[in-house]
Amino acid sequence: MQGLLDAFSGLRQGSIERLRGFDLKESDYAKTGIHPSLGRVTLRQLLSTWVAHDLNHLGQVAEVMARQYKIEVGPWKESLPILGP
Repeated sequence: MQGLLDAFSGLRQGSIERLRGFDLKESDYAKTGIHPSLGRVTLRQLLSTWVAHDLNHLGQVAEVMARQYKIEVGPWKESLPILGP
């Protein structure tokens, strides 16, 4: 697992450095491209989608981690939606 996390970290760092290397200006984020199914989209929308996608994965990780406490939390389970039904 640690090897996979290290590999992911290295790839992510490389991607961030590459993105920073573009030296984007505020006006660049409004530039558009054509997505095959969504149509016209902006760079701002694309980058925001990447961030939201990553946050979604973090939410999934938190949900899986929280499940181990589903029984232990007792009656508080009902006030913790992350634990599911």
